[in-house]
Amino acid sequence: MPNTNGCIMQYFEWDLPPGRLWMQLEQQAPELARNGITAVWIPPAYKGSSGVNDVGYATYDLWDLGEFDQRGSVATKYGTKAELLAAIEALHKQNIQVYADIVLDHKMGADEPEIVLAKEADPENRGNVGTDTKEIVAWTHYFFPGRQKKYSDFEWHWYHFSGVDWDAWNGESSVYLFDGKEWADEVDREKGNFDYLMGADIDLSNPEVIAELTRWGQWFLKQTGVDGFRFDAVKHMRFSFYRNWIEKMRTKAKRELFSVGEYWSPDIEALKNYLNVTEEKFSLFDVPLHYNLLQAATSMGSYDMRRLFDGTLVAYKPELAVTFVDNHDTQPGQALESFIPEWFKPQAYAVILLREAGYPCVFYGDYYGITARSLPPHKALIDRLLRVRKALSYGRQNDYMDDPDIIGWTREGDSEHPDSGLAVLLSNAAGGSKTMYVGTQHAGRLLYSLLEPQAAPLRVAEDGSCEFRVGDGALAVWTFVPPEEGAAAEQARQTPEDCQSAGSVV
Repeated sequence: MPNTNGCIMQYFEWDLPPGRLWMQLEQQAPELARNGITAVWIPPAYKGSSGVNDVGYATYDLWDLGEFDQRGSVATKYGTKAELLAAIEALHKQNIQVYADIVLDHKMGADEPEIVLAKEADPENRGNVGTDTKEIVAWTHYFFPGRQKKYSDFEWHWYHFSGVDWDAWNGESSVYLFDGKEWADEVDREKGNFDYLMGADIDLSNPEVIAELTRWGQWFLKQTGVDGFRFDAVKHMRFSFYRNWIEKMRTKAKRELFSVGEYWSPDIEALKNYLNVTEEKFSLFDVPLHYNLLQAATSMGSYDMRRLFDGTLVAYKPELAVTFVDNHDTQPGQALESFIPEWFKPQAYAVILLREAGYPCVFYGDYYGITARSLPPHKALIDRLLRVRKALSYGRQNDYMDDPDIIGWTREGDSEHPDSGLAVLLSNAAGGSKTMYVGTQHAGRLLYSLLEPQAAPLRVAEDGSCEFRVGDGALAVWTFVPPEEGAAAEQARQTPEDCQSAGSVV
């Protein structure tokens, strides 16, 4: 990861009201930095087909960052170009990197339709393409009248795309492959061939398209000064495209440009194949870990916690794994809905924030809540874990993945970070105790409960071990830093439990 113990925040969720996000982000940059956020993933910053109401994944004009009156508004859902640039500047002043979400798979909201020859493909098996060619009316001509060719005079026509899912002539929905085109072979094999996702599918083998997207990327970097990218829907795009595109961006920018791809699959073999084809040029989100966390939370206690990291990217290639609990696609009401239940959020965030492996990403909807869905914020909890990650989560990690209900780990700390070191226990079923080693260098020291500061502290035994407890379906975290929350905590601090006998924290 770009920063030691760094952490990304995905700074948006699907149901945000329009018009405020860039200004809000500018204002909150100092607080995010204080709490341990070192990078922010911002939503698509260009004009979507629904203008101010578009989340950004229905890409209309990449060159319009909230500057031109198009699709019913000047601003994007998140604000104007000036507000975007002010937010990025504010983040950079706080040494927070900015990763821009980019969607180069498809376009939507064309300015004019075109008559195109096409063949119909089986929507459930896109490799099965019919032999009959017919004329359809496809919305594929983009000339962006509101921008009037500023920045780029490129016009998109049907031959810059591979296919669409709507024949406006007959009012019929299907998957149409344009005559003379082929679906990309370097894509996920779900539905036979998952090149086509939505809208007008961009043909990433077309030289004119590649040149235009390269020009845009280099312009976007210069305009915004972002530090990297989040690539949307990479399983649907020719695998070699982003491998080549990011190298061009890095060469032009002469900097690292940390990037992460969204390959939405719980199958670690699919992720391994993608990393191999792309020569590990960028990271991937650890989708398998998300689904393991979901199973742990929804199995009514039957999930074997010893298997939590089985088949995950963070176990296979931790340096390329961006770990997360939820995101805008998994939140309620969305296509990939698989939201981690509220009771398990603390355990899930401890898994991504307090372990040594992976580059964690906090979700805006978990942090601030999702008002439109009446989902509560977990800001207080996540802030505590973030601060522990930033200041104390260092040193050798000792894992205790030896119980189907309770797992834990310790970090021994190091000399470079005063009072560093910690212990974590979590359960998805019945609670209990576990003796874990924190290091002989800590013998005789006191450990304090992070989440229950009124609890009696524990004393590390001479052999460097301590017995820790966790409640039913709960999270418990201990550090060497005393709590500062009132007289009850102070009283507890004066009567420590000896870890050579049983200690009770939760």
